[in-house]
Amino acid sequence: MTADAQEYIDAMARSRGYVLDYHKIMATADFPVLLAANHVVEAAYLKQRTLDRRTKELLFVLSLTVLRAPKPQIRSHIQVALDLGVSPQEILEAIEIALPEAGVVAFQWGVEAWQEVVGIELMEPGVEVHDGQSQ
Repeated sequence: MTADAQEYIDAMARSRGYVLDYHKIMATADFPVLLAANHVVEAAYLKQRTLDRRTKELLFVLSLTVLRAPKPQIRSHIQVALDLGVSPQEILEAIEIALPEAGVVAFQWGVEAWQEVVGIELMEPGVEVHDGQSQ
């Protein structure tokens, strides 16, 4: 990895609050393509325009949930939203919008990612049930 690529990854981490695995891969394997792809992200997501960053994070959480993106990617945007002062309840309500639009499977995916970040205590049934976990 070149010094330029390292500086760029560090700057991405500072401005976004996260760096994904594909960023790290592309910084090493094809830095010019990472630069090109990131210009779109900077224009649509990072640059201050009409929507504020909190709203953009909620939209990212929702859209990534609907797409069933990898949980680490959803969790990173949930964490950034929390860092920006978005409440766990506001994030959950954004994820809940996925339910009528994308169905229960996508909704469950987002809720699981949300729970992994906020760490709420789960309510367990008081009766014996099958939980779908392998034993």
